[in-house]
Amino acid sequence: MAGNNPSWEASQTLLALHHFIRSADELTAELARRAGLSRSELLALELLLDGPLAPADLSRELGVTSAAVSGVVDRLSARGHAERVRHTEDRRRVTVLITDSGRSEVLQTMAGMFEDLRVLDAAFTTREQAVVARYLRAAADAVHSFSGEDRARSA
Repeated sequence: MAGNNPSWEASQTLLALHHFIRSADELTAELARRAGLSRSELLALELLLDGPLAPADLSRELGVTSAAVSGVVDRLSARGHAERVRHTEDRRRVTVLITDSGRSEVLQTMAGMFEDLRVLDAAFTTREQAVVARYLRAAADAVHSFSGEDRARSA
């Protein structure tokens, strides 16, 4: 990509960000393989670490159909990594939550990466960390903004 687009060549930060995004995507696939999960299953567990989600929210976050999410949740439930819970007042509403087994699977699978990133982070001064954090937050906002516009155009 960098060789075909002069705007990527003009900025070392954009090249590094592009490389990071590709590396993160490759890492997700490798971590899923190591855990014996599909990419969508691992990503679903990561999302569920932040708290229970409705299947529709999982579908939106993963960028897959509701039928695909149903299959993901079925497989995670069969492995004991997630469970569907009916709302106490409205039994039609369901949320999906991660189990202790699922939480352990994600954390164990990613432990080495987290440690390497912790060591990397410690190599930067507080000031450098602030600049990196500001850049990464802005890059994430730009990606989310674009993907939201892209979704609206394709809907």
